[in-house]
Amino acid sequence: MTEPPPLIRNPLARCRVRRGLLALILLVATTLRLHGVAFGLPALNDPDEPLFVMTALEMLRNHSLDPGWFGHPGTITLYGLALTSLAVALAGLASGRFADAHAFVGAAYADPGLIFLPGRLLILLSGVVCVLLTYRLGKRIGGARLGLLAAAFLAVNAVHIEYSQIIRTDVQATVFMLLATLAAIAIFRGGRWRDYLLAGLFVGLGCATKWPAAVIALSPMAAGLYRILWGRAEGRRLAAFCLAALGSLLLVSPYLLLDHQTVLRDLAGEARRVHPGATGGGFLANLGWYVDRPLLSSLGVAGLALTLLGLGWGTVRSRLLAVAVLPGFLAFLVIICAQALRWERWIVPLLPLFALALAYALCRLADLLRARLGRRLPFAEPLAALLLMIPMAHAVWVNAAERAHDTRQIASAWVRGHVPPGRSILIEHAAFDILQGPWRFLFPLGSAGCIDVHAALAGHIRYSRVEGLRADSPIMDLGHVDMALLDSCRADYAVLTHYARYRADAATFGDALGRYRTLLKGARIVAVIRPEPGRSAGPVVHIVRLSRTRP
Repeated sequence: MTEPPPLIRNPLARCRVRRGLLALILLVATTLRLHGVAFGLPALNDPDEPLFVMTALEMLRNHSLDPGWFGHPGTITLYGLALTSLAVALAGLASGRFADAHAFVGAAYADPGLIFLPGRLLILLSGVVCVLLTYRLGKRIGGARLGLLAAAFLAVNAVHIEYSQIIRTDVQATVFMLLATLAAIAIFRGGRWRDYLLAGLFVGLGCATKWPAAVIALSPMAAGLYRILWGRAEGRRLAAFCLAALGSLLLVSPYLLLDHQTVLRDLAGEARRVHPGATGGGFLANLGWYVDRPLLSSLGVAGLALTLLGLGWGTVRSRLLAVAVLPGFLAFLVIICAQALRWERWIVPLLPLFALALAYALCRLADLLRARLGRRLPFAEPLAALLLMIPMAHAVWVNAAERAHDTRQIASAWVRGHVPPGRSILIEHAAFDILQGPWRFLFPLGSAGCIDVHAALAGHIRYSRVEGLRADSPIMDLGHVDMALLDSCRADYAVLTHYARYRADAATFGDALGRYRTLLKGARIVAVIRPEPGRSAGPVVHIVRLSRTRP
């Protein structure tokens, strides 16, 4: 792919224009990701955010580098969160906001936004870095034109924006996957020792962030094998890449070996076959779901069609793409489609590739049009890109509007307006936005039954204890409370955020649904809050007036 004839003939001026466009794209990417980044706070709508933050806090409290949890494994994310929380604590102590470390922990338990918002900003920064690296990747593949278009498409991708605002491992893993791909391109073109070692380093860091990121190793391996097949004596360099990948993984996460029994336990806990609302339907059904849901919603019909065209076109016409870029990403796609579960967030590491494919197709079509018409058409790509980004921007706007009006916050407003002071409330999500109200709250916690929320928070409950009590259940909800302790969950009201998901698949989750039905005998549903497309997001929430005695 070649660059179109330049409008600006001065190379220095052209360079400045490109840098200016890149800066504008990064500014847009940052602005879109900052907008609404504090969604839900102080309530915690995402169920996995507390896992990461509480684990990071526990590392600080224990003065230990051992995360004690390796489900993702999430090591890089946990270390980053620990450093972020430490920075917040030190700033608070230096300013006099907190008298000591105990006061800081108490403040964090009272208002999670104190540490969750900085943690989200850490992930947000990684999301912007993904946009920058996508530009660099596009520039290496087809020049600055391709890089700028791909970066622009990723900057306004609604799914990428959404997960750049949540404390999870997906976006950070994507950073290392992109860096490893850049190193794979360098191997393909030059095969220096430095490139092989850097590729190994980034593969190891990616794996230490999220296990499946390890498959990106296929791209530098394919690039190295390609060079060897063409007579390059680089077998030792390829072996060094493998050792560098394993070495960097164990260097940044040594407890994968030192605490291998916990690793095996956590991996077994992550390998679930069913999950309410996320159970897959086999490889082809999962592939269709990813195409129809996150990709179509974030790319639009025309954008998705051009993306698929770009993937096919690039595979056939670009040996660089076929050898040094696609192997790792396509293997990742195969892995997520082969899983028993399917989650929208699992597509996040593939979004830069799809942005590149879309930009590639757009550039190729523009070049063909120029050749056919014999004209320069200098604004063909920018105008086409703007048209393609209209549905993308609309998806971003809709997502932001929905997230700002989550059903769980609507339920909290209902509680404030309708539940008399002094009543007890069973609640299934981290509703910190109403915990300061004049009510007693109960929370379901597996083998402990339902615990008093205020007492647990006052005691600064540790996540290791939470993990022990949840007994490997996928969700902390009423459906996984010890049946013998179900009476501990009786309250005046219940705010149920998982009940509808179990009802939707009663055949699979009959045991969990039975616990709800037992507690709800004699109860009266007083409100049902459903998400409305374009207006609100979140689960269906049932607010129930419970019977305090057995029927």
